[in-house]
Amino acid sequence: MFAYFLEKLSTWFETAERRRRETYLASSADIVQLEQRIRSLESNGYSL
Repeated sequence: MFAYFLEKLSTWFETAERRRRETYLASSADIVQLEQRIRSLESNGYSL
């Protein structure tokens, strides 16, 4: 039961983080800014 809870909690956090990254990338003004943000996420370990 505890393992199930941890798995669900982990999934929830991963989903929330993915949505946060997608929102950050989607708010780019143009393709240049989008590419800069993608590079920044890749080099900084996806920490916003």
